[in-house]
Amino acid sequence: MNYVGRPLKRTEDPRLITGRGQYVEDITLPGLAHLAFLRSPHAHARVSAIRTDAARMAPGVLRVVTAKDLGSLRPLPFMAMLPGLKQVPCAYLAGSVVNATGVPVAAVVAESASQARDAADLIAVEYEPLPPVADPERGLEPGAPLANSDLGTNQAFSWPLKGGDVDGAFAKAAHVVKVRLDHNRLAGAPMEPRGVLARYDAASEELTLWLTTQNPFLSRADLAAVLGFPEHRLRVIAPDVGGGFGVKGPLYREEIVAAVLARQLGRPIRWMSTRTEDLLTTIQARAAVTEAEGAVTADGELIGLRGKFVFDLGAHLLSLSLVPPMSASTHIFGPYRIQNAELLSVGVYTNSAPTGPYRGSGRPVGVYVIERLMDEAARVTGLDPVEIRRRNFIGPDAFPHRTPFGVAYDSGNYARALDRVLELADYATLRREQATARARGELMGIGVATYVESTNVLGWESGVVRVERSGKVTAVTGSSPHGQGHETTFAQIIADHLGVPLDHVVVRHGDTLGAPQSIGTFGSRSAGLGGSALAQASGEVREKGRRLAARLLEASPEDLQLVRGGFQVKGVPEKTIGWDRIGEFAHRGMGLPPQETPGLEATVFFRQDHPSWSFGAGMAVVRVARDTGQISLERFIAVDDCGNAINPLLIDGQIVGGFAQGLGQTLLERIAYGEDGQLLTGTFMEYAIPRADDMPELTVDRTVTPSPLNPLGVKGVGEGSACVAPPAIVNAVVDALSPLGVRHVDMPLTAEKIWRLIHRT
Repeated sequence: MNYVGRPLKRTEDPRLITGRGQYVEDITLPGLAHLAFLRSPHAHARVSAIRTDAARMAPGVLRVVTAKDLGSLRPLPFMAMLPGLKQVPCAYLAGSVVNATGVPVAAVVAESASQARDAADLIAVEYEPLPPVADPERGLEPGAPLANSDLGTNQAFSWPLKGGDVDGAFAKAAHVVKVRLDHNRLAGAPMEPRGVLARYDAASEELTLWLTTQNPFLSRADLAAVLGFPEHRLRVIAPDVGGGFGVKGPLYREEIVAAVLARQLGRPIRWMSTRTEDLLTTIQARAAVTEAEGAVTADGELIGLRGKFVFDLGAHLLSLSLVPPMSASTHIFGPYRIQNAELLSVGVYTNSAPTGPYRGSGRPVGVYVIERLMDEAARVTGLDPVEIRRRNFIGPDAFPHRTPFGVAYDSGNYARALDRVLELADYATLRREQATARARGELMGIGVATYVESTNVLGWESGVVRVERSGKVTAVTGSSPHGQGHETTFAQIIADHLGVPLDHVVVRHGDTLGAPQSIGTFGSRSAGLGGSALAQASGEVREKGRRLAARLLEASPEDLQLVRGGFQVKGVPEKTIGWDRIGEFAHRGMGLPPQETPGLEATVFFRQDHPSWSFGAGMAVVRVARDTGQISLERFIAVDDCGNAINPLLIDGQIVGGFAQGLGQTLLERIAYGEDGQLLTGTFMEYAIPRADDMPELTVDRTVTPSPLNPLGVKGVGEGSACVAPPAIVNAVVDALSPLGVRHVDMPLTAEKIWRLIHRT
């Protein structure tokens, strides 16, 4: 039986759900010490004095450090850059100025975590408060306070893009539709907060970090650059990681400080974030204000697009901070054949936590803009929201399609995905039900949205496949999972390529020692890039195994066929040889053909120069209570296309998880700062995340449009539902409220906000 395409349960789950996983906090080492930070209570202030004597004398304290004690450290490198960027370096411990609440001012190492925290509270700091800026649009106004006074401006970048004849398109338009959207700031809130365990071995001069990271090799490279430490003596291990969603992508200052202090003290040091620290200091996301207008013909064709995005970058940049603005600009066209567009993206520093990638990494911002604009176009033209999308789709025979900004889509059949949504929803019946409900005075709405998503990004990944002497298979992947099910998915690919049982394959990951260089796990890239690397490596091993089997069977390689467990001479079932004998022959080395080297192993760096574009459609059905403003999301239908499916069950899991986070953004979640820059949502009492009973009846289905860019024909599926859920739900709520004259509501769609709209208070 083939494993690829089968909905298999994850083989790693029994270990994880029975408490036998190993996370950073589970690891203990001899002599382990603990790290805690004293953090600024001010969003913006000058540090005039720090007194640490009481902390140094506290029980169990090994070291108290401020910025001057860290030595010479280099700035964090950036994965992506924009022209004209004005950089604000990330201070690992604040020096003379703090620029956000929660910035660490001092650090304490003690024998226990509680002793370190207690001692940190004994450090006395004198602050001179400075005026903060917490709103990015306010930050661009003349005379606004400066988030970082040394920079002389709050504007980090201004990035224009243009393609086609935009002025001509608007001159020909029958209608010009406009939207202004507030993209609420979000927290990733993974199950496991951030943490690090650092150990320095003076004898070998090697530094090892166990890290809650999605990208061990990138973290290692950045850490080596900051410390000036030899990369070949630096090892990063990502053990079990309890969720990432992008926020565990970059290297953080706490990890750098832990590494420095482990070297200074010669003892292993661990720091684990509390939930409040995580909400306060881990990168946040979305945090943008967008304005867009579309040029629409009388028959509903969107022929031109103008937009301005203002992104809140927080107080400083991390290595991945510029990825969301760049990604949003790529995804603003959706699945539509728009050929004339101009966009200005502006980045603004504020006295708040840094922003960066989180499930979708800018994709949901671009998708939300175009889908709200498309509904506005439907309203002014009098077309059904489904019909206007159909009229603007890129046709299935028009690929590769290039957007006005030069990005190429590889393949797609957008109408088919939307048609499947309509079929599953019974759209015509839904509209009749809505008419009946409205006649009774009920507020019922139906919303539709579509999306495209660039996947297999940063186009290469590595993989190693080795058949052992026993015939069992060891694989090493550069992709580093944090809940995606790599061990299962990759084993399915390898088992099929080698014809071995699934439980004969072990997939190892997350350790820079013994693994080939890699990029990591984000941007829906694992199956397409990491899976393709392992598929090609498996193919190389299989063909070498075929040649060795032919030698053992005294046959021609062309006469052998792969069967379950090994090879067989075609048409001669009794002439079969297993991988155990082939593996023993390969590793023994005696009697090998002259042209063959010992061993049975292959390393592949798979490269894909352009993204693969997943796509899909979603429909939301809502009812709104007039007396309370409470939204009831009754149904959601999601149809996604990620090319060929390796494991449909895990695909469904990704879709459901992404939908839950999209639902949270739409109805519940918002990181809020006061005008003084104080975080108002520092616990789960104030920052509301979805619970099980918030989920609606969810219908999940797929279409299949393979990517021509990789041997598996796969595209990623990690962010699609997080992209499509917000616009579909907002469109449904606006549809429900449209009889009251409501044209837009900003997320999150809280009951109070909706109640005020209904009652115009």
